[in-house]
Amino acid sequence: MVRYGLRTKVGVATVVLNQDNPLPAANHACALWGTGAQVASTMLELEQVFAEAGRSEAVIFASPTTVGDIEGIADDTLWRAVEEQVVLLHRVRDDTDGQARPVEDADLPGVVELYGDETGLADEGERLLTRNLGHRIDEGRSVLLAIDDPGADRVAGFVQAFVEKGVGLIEQVIVRPGRRRRGIGEELVAAAVDELRSRGAMLVAAHAEEGGTTQRFFEAAGFEVAYGVTAYARRIDELL
Repeated sequence: MVRYGLRTKVGVATVVLNQDNPLPAANHACALWGTGAQVASTMLELEQVFAEAGRSEAVIFASPTTVGDIEGIADDTLWRAVEEQVVLLHRVRDDTDGQARPVEDADLPGVVELYGDETGLADEGERLLTRNLGHRIDEGRSVLLAIDDPGADRVAGFVQAFVEKGVGLIEQVIVRPGRRRRGIGEELVAAAVDELRSRGAMLVAAHAEEGGTTQRFFEAAGFEVAYGVTAYARRIDELL
């Protein structure tokens, strides 16, 4: 959303679109709330909204506040469940050792390289992400922290987070494969939580695949599972 993104309402959904951010989570719908018929018509309308935005796939995150028959509605409207996730809330504060520092412009190539290796971004996606993260460095609600690799002139890992209206979100944590299991990820998260709190976050959340290694990582970093979320997707290129 930062700089060029859009947040709006479509039917009974809240929609975030950012054509300059190639990451799937930057373009999604959530907070569907209404009757089954309203949700169904919204899901049909979202196909066109994401198509007009140039996205190859539309994504909906359905939390427990969504209508109970969302699974049946998704089947009828040709959306498919692609991932079961959990939302975790930070409960236990860990002290930091001060290794984490703000990401600077000079760090962006290395940070985007880590993103690309982790997510399989194409060259165009890396170009867009470099510009997007450059905007976020100067954006007051965004937190971008890195820890330097003591064995080389590069970052060992980084964390990306965001705060708005008293809610902080840890969006992404990536540590270089050769530097994992050394406490770098936990240090990054602890530093990001402190920074989010200092910017007004009354609670800090994170998302993870249910039962996966990311969930276990966040639990070790002081988070607890709050509720489940199902991700539904609709391939727009198939639709067209």
